[in-house]
This record gives sequence, C-alpha cells and structure tokens, in this order.
Amino acid sequence: MTYKMILTETQGRVSLIRLNRPDAANALNRELIRELNHALDRFEDDEDSGCLIITGSENVFSAGAEIREMKDKNFTDMLYENYIEEWEQLTRVRKPVIAAVAGHALGGGCELAMMCDFIIAAENAIFAQPELGLGVMPGAGGTQRLTRIIGKAKAMDMCLTGRSLLAQEAEQSGLVSRVVPCATLMTEALSIAQKIASMPTTATLMIKDAVNSAYETTLSEGISFERRSFYALFSTSDQKEGMNAFLEKRPARFRKRPQTDL
Repeated sequence: MTYKMILTETQGRVSLIRLNRPDAANALNRELIRELNHALDRFEDDEDSGCLIITGSENVFSAGAEIREMKDKNFTDMLYENYIEEWEQLTRVRKPVIAAVAGHALGGGCELAMMCDFIIAAENAIFAQPELGLGVMPGAGGTQRLTRIIGKAKAMDMCLTGRSLLAQEAEQSGLVSRVVPCATLMTEALSIAQKIASMPTTATLMIKDAVNSAYETTLSEGISFERRSFYALFSTSDQKEGMNAFLEKRPARFRKRPQTDL
C-alpha cells in the first residue's frame, strides 16, 4: 500500500511510522488514521519487527483531530460513525509502541501519544487538551488516560483551561518517561526501541500485558496475573538461554519466536 499521510521505514528490528501532513500540522483525519492502522497491522504481523515508534516532525507531533472534517457533523453522525473508535486500534497493538514527540501534541495529538506505551519528548514538546475552546471535550482518552497518568487536579486543569504542559513538567507529572535534546530525539528513540527489540519477544509481550492490566484490575488480581505470566515464561527457550547466558557470562542469543517446552 502506498501511503499519502504517513511515512514508514524499518531500521533493524525497529519499525518507524511518521505522521506526514505538513500543511495541516499533522492533523488526524480519518484517512491518516486508517493509513496508521494499516501500517500498525503490517508491522504487528512482521516477525522481523520488535518495536514500533510513532513520531511527527521536528516542530509538531500532531495538532489534533481534523476540525474541518468534524465541524458539520451532528450527534447522530458521530454516534453512528463511531468516529473515534478507529483510533483505539493503536491500544490493541501487542508489540511495544513508543511515541517520540517534538513540538506540539495538542488535543487528539496528545491523546494519540498517550495510547502508546510510553512517550519520549524533545525539549520543545508541548502537551495540551484545548478542546473546550472548540465547544467540545476530549474524546479519545483525554479525560480518562490523562487523569490516570497525571492525576485529577492536573488533568482537570488542562481540560478546563486548555493550559499546556511543557516537556519538563510533563516528565515531572509522569506523562513523559524522559526528555531529550531536540537534536537527538530520534537517535535516542531508535536506541531505546532497538534495545527493546533485542529482548526476548514472549517476555516483552507479557510485560506489556501485565503493566497495562495494572490500570484495570485490583492489586491482588494484578499480582496474580503477573505471577502466572512469570511462571509461564519458564516454558520458553528464552528463559533457558537468558539464565544460562548470565551464568556463563556471555551475551544471550534470543530468538524472534522462541520455542517452548510444552
């Protein structure tokens, strides 16, 4: 498939998706989201892909949902089209997904970044949920994921006033995992993604599932889920290779698709 609104490339076991609507500040219209979903499916099915990165340009990650596409819709249109549902495909990707954010991540752009597993921000990154000024509210997780990540007070402040979080405050608030110089954002993101992609695949997927389950279960249920996953990994060849390599003081050689002892 030839994409019009995103660019894709592969570097080793890392798959990179770049939002590419420079004339519209990478606004998220339905065509872009469908192209993004197609690329996500393609990389998800590719055994040579171990980690994904989603990024924008040096000055804007995404300015949010495409206003021109939404402005004339009514309640019935939005309800029957289930307009935002297509965005949620990103949250169902099993492989680790990193958002590399430079410049503005506003509204839907901020929400898209939060759907990724974690965010690496350039020093010029700016996060905001300004939907109230358009007569609406966040609709792709801005009141839900944001509140769980940074807490009620800051989320309420951002959603009710539209105020921005700059990169350093976003890191302090837990929205961003780390802040790096603008010039090295992609170098840092690729290095982190390559490290993740080099790790044992089954354990990587299980860690992502376990951390995500912490948001939706009680502590006791989450601990039980984690423990079962931990025990299950002892059926994989990666566990044998990793522990033997450690004891033999040599680098581990993990397989793309490990064998099991079952």
